Amino acid sequence: MNNQIYANQRVGVFVDVQNMYYSAKNLYNAKVNFNEILRNCLQGRTLIRALAYVIKADVKDEVHFRDALKDIGFEVMSKELQVFYGGHKKGDWDVGIAMDVMKLASKLDVVVLVSGDGDFRELLEHVQALGCKAEVMAFGRTASSRIKDVADIFIDMDKNKKYLIPLKPGMSKNTMKSQNNHQRNTYDKNAKGSDQQRQPSNMTNVNTKHENKGNNVNTNSNGGSGRLPISAQPFPKKIEKKEETKPDVKDEKKEAVVQKKEETKEKKSSTSEKKEETKEKKGRFKKMISAIRKKKE
Repeated sequence: MNNQIYANQRVGVFVDVQNMYYSAKNLYNAKVNFNEILRNCLQGRTLIRALAYVIKADVKDEVHFRDALKDIGFEVMSKELQVFYGGHKKGDWDVGIAMDVMKLASKLDVVVLVSGDGDFRELLEHVQALGCKAEVMAFGRTASSRIKDVADIFIDMDKNKKYLIPLKPGMSKNTMKSQNNHQRNTYDKNAKGSDQQRQPSNMTNVNTKHENKGNNVNTNSNGGSGRLPISAQPFPKKIEKKEETKPDVKDEKKEAVVQKKEETKEKKSSTSEKKEETKEKKGRFKKMISAIRKKKE
């Protein structure tokens, strides 16, 4: 494979933004530095077109993201996210990227594909057949071996952290130390203030209690700490737990059974009444028939 790079080479860059976004998020929980990607794709060569393919998904700061890509130098190609019946979603630029590469191949010397999708293997082979150089840039851990084997140059983005932007950048060691020292100083001041406030109140309470009882206990004998001896310390009050009244499941079941029995009794009574009504109707009908027969005779 030809790995030579020349300054007068005409380069076209095609970036699958969705592929790069999810690879960086899943592997490193970070964003992609597209400015650094474009700079390393060119390597001092002549840029003809740089296309970034984006799916619109109604995400916060999506418009700012597209504007940032334009400021870097990309032409942003956007497409709506397709939502099918049943909630299935689809959004990819595979066919669109292939069509644009085919249209521009005659005007390019190098096609740089920024994607790890293995479905582009046949596209790269066709580009090489047209006389163009096929280069691929992607994260090596998620890139398919199908395009790694075909590419004239494969740039593994896993080997250099310059292609990543951390979502939550960590603080430096100096700022961490200063914050920890500040927190310790404030904690020590608060602790000293609370001890000074508590000591006189404890002293007075101890003296009054022992004077009333008539016990000669010297509260300052324990180094002036003002603490009660273990024998004089009050016992902690027991916290009574309120028992939650749970509904009795058995009673509910019994009530349900009784209700069902009553309902069945009512149904039986209604059926018996209907039977009696039908009997009365039959008797009346028989009497009418017998009366009609007698008249005929």
